[in-house]
Amino acid sequence: MSDPLRAVLVCGGRYHDIDYARTELLKLLGETPEIRTRVFEDYRDTKAIAEADFLVTYTCDLRPSAEEQDALAAFVKGGGRWFALHGTNSVLDMLAGGVATPRTFPTLMETLGSQFIAHPPIAPYQVTVSAPDHPLVSGIEPFEAEDELYLCEYHGEILPLLETRFTGQATGFAEADWPEDEPRLVMYLHPVGAGSVLYLTLGHCRGHYDMRPVMDYYPRVERGSWELPVFYDLVRRGLRWASEARSD
Repeated sequence: MSDPLRAVLVCGGRYHDIDYARTELLKLLGETPEIRTRVFEDYRDTKAIAEADFLVTYTCDLRPSAEEQDALAAFVKGGGRWFALHGTNSVLDMLAGGVATPRTFPTLMETLGSQFIAHPPIAPYQVTVSAPDHPLVSGIEPFEAEDELYLCEYHGEILPLLETRFTGQATGFAEADWPEDEPRLVMYLHPVGAGSVLYLTLGHCRGHYDMRPVMDYYPRVERGSWELPVFYDLVRRGLRWASEARSD
């Protein structure tokens, strides 16, 4: 009989249907009976994170304190695995000149390996495999996602797993001009000390009430890549990878 695996799931923030993402991730975590999950809206319970076998996050504009950032970095450096989805690397200021992304959380972004800067209007884009022999993406065929295409800054050693291409304008963002034709990473690994972060930018979702206070009622429900079987395949692989941390 194997011992249970201790997972911490952090789902919180703004501008996304956090309830939907939390429910779907708990369903996927629940597919492995050995995984016992504690759920939080933020990073304040640093003791629970330190005691976890692995960490899973789906957030947007969640702003950890300096102490919380240090605890997250220590968790990964000490050998922990962190599976971060979608907006975990985002910090957003709604300004008159567009949505700004302040560089005020360096420890968080350096631990994650990236910081979200902008995305163009949601539209379908092609996702391709960067490392076809890696078990996290082996056998994945190119696919089309209708999701937020993340344009990011990167920190430290990065192993690209999935990518797309984009040149043009990220309308509505303060840093809107993206002229360089270079890979825009959709999934990557970032080693930190004895541990590692797996980041998957896909997973946008939004309901009617998730843009408050910007607007009272968002006119449509968006489910993004949650409508794609390949996305669930990628998340299952990510959770399996994260849950293997204790055996390494």
